[in-house]
Amino acid sequence: MSRIGNKPINVPDGVEVKIDGHHLTVKGPKGTLERDIHKNITLSLKDNVLTVTRVNDEPFNRGLHGLTRTLINNMIEGVLHEYKRELEINGVGYRAQKKGNKLVMNLGYSHPVEMDPPEGITFDLPDANHIIVRGIDKELVGQTAAVVRTKRPPEVYRGKGIKYAEEHIRRKEGKAGKK
Repeated sequence: MSRIGNKPINVPDGVEVKIDGHHLTVKGPKGTLERDIHKNITLSLKDNVLTVTRVNDEPFNRGLHGLTRTLINNMIEGVLHEYKRELEINGVGYRAQKKGNKLVMNLGYSHPVEMDPPEGITFDLPDANHIIVRGIDKELVGQTAAVVRTKRPPEVYRGKGIKYAEEHIRRKEGKAGKK
């Protein structure tokens, strides 16, 4: 029994869900998302309530059931509200700026690091040390934020680098503290 997979999804006003065989299209005020659904999962829409069911109780299908329901729910939330992920840059001289759509970061390398946003993603910079990644696709927002973080991951001795805003870096003691 899947507790998550059996929960019905309420489709709010302003969001249009279209099921075409095993292809799902969700259209809302922020944009449109599409996804192909596995053949072992069936979707039914009745009175603005979307239900996800599986063909049988094989372990693979049970796992797919809850995953599919969560992915569809994330699509509906994304076209309605938009997702964001916040990053912080720590370090002397480390900063970010925008040139057009590009994100340009000075991270202590001999050259500035430039990143083009994927389609559907925007970078917001409230100040030189904070980056906000925004978009309607939760998966793409998280992946883009992870790629930005890999340009200079935080190091454990001084805490320099790019980290998520809610991330806590466990600091290590240097050589001098070993005595």
